[in-house]
Amino acid sequence: MELLFAVLGGLILGAVAHVVVPWRSTRGVLLGPVVGGVVAAVVWEALTWAGWRYDGTWIWVVALVGALLVAVVAEWVLGRRRSAADDTYFEHAKA
Repeated sequence: MELLFAVLGGLILGAVAHVVVPWRSTRGVLLGPVVGGVVAAVVWEALTWAGWRYDGTWIWVVALVGALLVAVVAEWVLGRRRSAADDTYFEHAKA
């Protein structure tokens, strides 16, 4: 049951990352939530396999902060790359 809550938290934090990071129109709406949910699930499982307790505070902090950070980085990098690629494309299309 805790894994479900961790994934839900990752989905919500990924959605927040989508709204906060610029270049919103250059990315898909589900990119942030999917990345956040997947990272939260993988980190949660890795930490439980490493022996961290389900009811501990740090497993929640690490899983959710890690999901948020990875979602923000993915949104930032893909948004900048898409914007740069669009600019390059439109410069070549004018010529």
